[in-house]
Amino acid sequence: MKILTTVLTVAMIVAGSLMTSKKQKITATVVNVSSDSGKVSFALYDKDSFMKQPLQAKNGKIVNGKSTVTFEGVESGEYAIICFHDKNNNDKMDFEQSGRPLEDYGASNNVMSFGPPNYSDAKFTISEKDISLEIKF
Repeated sequence: MKILTTVLTVAMIVAGSLMTSKKQKITATVVNVSSDSGKVSFALYDKDSFMKQPLQAKNGKIVNGKSTVTFEGVESGEYAIICFHDKNNNDKMDFEQSGRPLEDYGASNNVMSFGPPNYSDAKFTISEKDISLEIKF
């Protein structure tokens, strides 16, 4: 009887942890790409990785001025997305010698000022449901 009780208890704990650790999807769409040439590069960050190594990175094809990607397997938490229009497909954002960007860029929440995106402005929370974000350059 003790063994059966132990097995049932462990099974309930495992089942409960599987139910609470459901992973979500984040769909991000840039809606105002200036041309259909090149691609849009998207990067998903948390606070610790912001503007360093992304948790996930994806490239989106541009069709009629829009580009969409989906980040899958995202755990509940706080995140930010940065994206840019890689017009020449060189897999990096290009800058003038003065440091001014040559390619359009944006971030989640669409709060943009002079300079690079800020995590506190771009952060959003995902919990129990998949979410969709619209980003503007």
